Amino acid sequence: MPKVIHFEITVEDPERAISFYKKVFGWDINKWGPIDYWLIKAGEDKEPGINGAIMLKQNSYKGVINNISVNSIEAFIEKIRNSGGKVIKEKTVIPGVGYFAYCQDTEGNIFGIMQEDRSAK
Repeated sequence: MPKVIHFEITVEDPERAISFYKKVFGWDINKWGPIDYWLIKAGEDKEPGINGAIMLKQNSYKGVINNISVNSIEAFIEKIRNSGGKVIKEKTVIPGVGYFAYCQDTEGNIFGIMQEDRSAK
C-alpha cells in the first residue's frame, strides 16, 4: 500500500529556514546536487518517521508537500486523473533515484508521487 516516504518544506529564504529547523529540532540539513534543494535528516534511521527536504517556494508549490511511494507512476497518474485530481508537474526523472510527479487532490492540496528506480536516467 502506498505511504508517505518524504516531505518537502517550501520556503522563500532557504538559509533562514535551515537555521530555524537546525536550531529548533537539531536536524541535519545539507544541499543536494546542483539545484536549490536541501535534504533533511530528521532523526536516526531506527526512530519512527521520515526524512525530508527544504526547497524554494514556487507559485504552485506552497506549504509542506508529502511525497507518496508508488509502484507505477503512470498507473497512479491515471488513477489521480480518473478520481478528479490533477497532475501539475508531469513525470520527471531523478537520475539514479527514480521518477516523480506533483499532483493536486480534489481539495486543492498538493502532493508528490514517487516511483523508485535506481536505474533511472
